[in-house]
Amino acid sequence: MINDAPFSHAPQLRPYQTQAVDNVIAHFRGSDDPAVVVLPTGSGKSLVIAELARRARGRVLVLAHVRELVEQNHAKYLAYGLEADIFSAGLGRKESGRQVVFGSVQSVVNGLDDFATGEFTLLVIDECHRLAMSEKALARSAGKAEDDRSRSVSTYERVIARLRQARPNLKVLGLTATPYRLGEGFIYHRHYHGMVKGPEDAFFRDCVFEQPLRVMVRQGYLAEPRRIDGAMAFYDFSRLTPQRNGQFAERDLNGVVQGNRATPRIIHDVIERARDREGVMIFAATVAHAEEVLGLLPSGESAVVTGATPGPERERLIAAFKARELKYLVNVAVLTTGFDAPHVDVIAILRPTESVGLYQQIVGRGLRLSPGKTDCLILDYAGNPWELYAPEIAQARPDGESEPVQVECPECGFANTFWGKRDGDLVIEHHGRRCQGLVGGSQCTFRFRFKVCEQCGGENDIAARACGHCGERLVDPDDKLRDALKLRHAKVLRVSGMQLAATINGRGVPRLKVTYHDEDGETLNEWFGLETPAQRHVFDRVFLRQHLRAPGSGWRPGSAEEAAAEAGRLRAPDFVIGRKSGRHWRVEEKLFDYVGRYRKADAAGGEV
Repeated sequence: MINDAPFSHAPQLRPYQTQAVDNVIAHFRGSDDPAVVVLPTGSGKSLVIAELARRARGRVLVLAHVRELVEQNHAKYLAYGLEADIFSAGLGRKESGRQVVFGSVQSVVNGLDDFATGEFTLLVIDECHRLAMSEKALARSAGKAEDDRSRSVSTYERVIARLRQARPNLKVLGLTATPYRLGEGFIYHRHYHGMVKGPEDAFFRDCVFEQPLRVMVRQGYLAEPRRIDGAMAFYDFSRLTPQRNGQFAERDLNGVVQGNRATPRIIHDVIERARDREGVMIFAATVAHAEEVLGLLPSGESAVVTGATPGPERERLIAAFKARELKYLVNVAVLTTGFDAPHVDVIAILRPTESVGLYQQIVGRGLRLSPGKTDCLILDYAGNPWELYAPEIAQARPDGESEPVQVECPECGFANTFWGKRDGDLVIEHHGRRCQGLVGGSQCTFRFRFKVCEQCGGENDIAARACGHCGERLVDPDDKLRDALKLRHAKVLRVSGMQLAATINGRGVPRLKVTYHDEDGETLNEWFGLETPAQRHVFDRVFLRQHLRAPGSGWRPGSAEEAAAEAGRLRAPDFVIGRKSGRHWRVEEKLFDYVGRYRKADAAGGEV
């Protein structure tokens, strides 16, 4: 697949670009698994693509979702003094005869017969985070008829399935600045630094190279982003609920921004901060919002571009902005990828960004280098919670006080990064579920938080519906609550507090007393001895592993007094189910991480 011969006309690659190319070549020499390269916006993905296409021995197809990227990637390849075809209806060209073809995915999927000869050995997908599928989904789509236009089969799936049909060992490489998808997390399974990131069935198996944004800025390859949150004037999107697709409805967004008294103050603030700046991009929430914003900007210096803007008019406005004839360019979700205007030095965000990937794409519009440009102002008037630099973790931040914390796995020793909280250097809480380390090429089996199968005792993810060990259906928490409330000698508490106390039991023996109570004053108690190694082992197995706010941290209290004094390290369950045993109540089960229907115990009972 790879040609290592030197080329006299080759552009000079930066060190990280060379390393990315070398890592891709090394990966595909030993594997046919689809791979990903992660490079921040403005880092030169097009040059990496061009170098890989030049060095490939077989035919290469490079796909992008917008014609601007097709044109940009094609131009970088031509810089080598080589020729390549373009297959894009939007660019008015349908060529597919040369060794390297740059195409738009929409055009290629409608002309698959031109690509089904089996000569293509490498498929490159730019902005590959748009590809949402697993290997199972691809296997299903491979069996569909060629003329199937079902929405259940994406354009990328159909292209990959057809090319693999002709060449089963097709190499597939994706490039992106944002390797995660809304509600799904990372798009690849393994990272070359030796950790698990995404699901086991992810289509892309390995991330073979990643250049962090922070490193790019520190090395001077990108402008420094300076984030300023709108303090005096901002929009409150906190009460909006995303739709099933994870995005906010335009109606709901308009309900916040239309006629909002904050808008004039926000635009005044943008104009003041941009007074000595070159180019300002404003990301509005809706079309109506964009038009309102445009009316508040300096006339003759501003324009708006939306999905409804006609093609020729859109090109004219963008060209005027790039030529600095316009200073302000307002847009609604159309200039987040494939847009290159290096002089942009102010990004104003007036909309909620549903995902960290979208936020990173928006910020990236202002980070390219330009003569005289030292930094880029990132003005956020929407309270977006995302990290400015590429995040270490896929999940959304649980709350404003959480930060990335390092948690060592007690089994394999891997240093995981989870959202959590510190007290000085001490990690007192984290939200990790399973160790992300790789052991012998597979993910470590240790789980920090888990759901136990009642049939085999196996530990499963807290969101699992079936046991991964024996296959049995895991009992739904709501079913447990309803079943318990049917029994005469059962008590169900929706826990509102938990107290620990070092005390002496009725026989004069030191014990740790754990008391759970609800809002109505009902209580249930547990008692533990911590005097002997055997008692401490039972306490660890029965209590600590579920209750620790930072499981796996290694904290093991040596006495009831120590446990009570450090109660802040522990979390309370959401529900406790008790059974009557003689004259006393015994805690039978505790439910953690509850996401069911019932917020109070008696709500479940009302249906019984």
